[in-house]
Amino acid sequence: MTTDVPTIAWTGDALRLLDQTVLPHRVEFLAVQDVDALVDAIRRLVVRGAPALGVAGAFGVAIAVRQAEREGWDGAGRDAAIARVREARPTAVNLAAGVDRVLPFVVKGADAVAAEAQALLDEDVRGNRTIGAHGADWILARAGDRPLRVLTHCNAGSLATAGWGTALGVVRELHGRGRVEIVYADETRPLLQGARLTAWELDRAGIPCVVQADGAAPSTILRGLVDVAVIGADRIAANGDTANKIGSVGVALACREAGVPLVVAAPWSTVDLALPDGAGVPIEERDAGEILSWGGARTAPERVGAFNPAFDVTPARLVTALVTETGVLEVAAGTTPAAAATRVQGLSRSGFGHEREHVSCPAERGRRRAEPG
Repeated sequence: MTTDVPTIAWTGDALRLLDQTVLPHRVEFLAVQDVDALVDAIRRLVVRGAPALGVAGAFGVAIAVRQAEREGWDGAGRDAAIARVREARPTAVNLAAGVDRVLPFVVKGADAVAAEAQALLDEDVRGNRTIGAHGADWILARAGDRPLRVLTHCNAGSLATAGWGTALGVVRELHGRGRVEIVYADETRPLLQGARLTAWELDRAGIPCVVQADGAAPSTILRGLVDVAVIGADRIAANGDTANKIGSVGVALACREAGVPLVVAAPWSTVDLALPDGAGVPIEERDAGEILSWGGARTAPERVGAFNPAFDVTPARLVTALVTETGVLEVAAGTTPAAAATRVQGLSRSGFGHEREHVSCPAERGRRRAEPG
């Protein structure tokens, strides 16, 4: 199996980021040494994906501390720079959580912050492997003894994490067990994370895949061509409502109609227990040019504007299973993150990145359509 190209690495004096804006045609890296460059990289999606943003945010604090020392900032200036990193993208809760995790180490200096950020990176990779195993186990317990046709949306692979991936981590685990027939990768308009990034990862891993238009996904599911859909998440509310890349709701609705399981794979750090439901998720709206232009040429009439939300929120009743490193929650059946957190000591956002007790739900035998919750 092909080794992952590292998405994020600390070199000792800079944060080395794989530039995802130029994939799949070129593999290039950026060396980030100041806060302006990191905020720009986050907003331009040089680095993207909730878990990867958490790690980038943690290292971003080390960058801010080092820049403050280098340029003679006072504490207020340093803290303002850290706040800019924390708020660079509003929807992905991991970015803020990554920053918050390392804040207690600021008084000890940049090296101490970087060491804690590295611990977070290492934990993310381990956690993603566990997510993959939990997700594959849950799916295979319901799928029967046959190769599976999997649909995924956007990119929740190694590129969106510190390594291995969440949703694609599940797919990779299934493939390693010889249980993937084909993966339908939604292209994911307007920036084509599915076509550019997911297909690149799957191809490198030797996993059979095809790219399809986002609008084709519901039909592919309803035609009976998909056995399971596996997606990632950028923020998950306490009730299980899930914010993910725009277009995820259409996949979820089609899965519900077809009786196909919708599996959300994400680290527990993506769960925002302070958010009761998805109504409070801030939805990032991106530049109109992403919709109105293609390859530098405008594709819509000059007087026409654009509506460009980057995310949508899938209601919890459509989420068959939420897979984290702690286990599997059958959300549509009523086992919500909030319910799990109240049962298991140590599950809280304040523990972001640390390994926790295992949570599991009673196994639902056989495939059935989730009932409204």
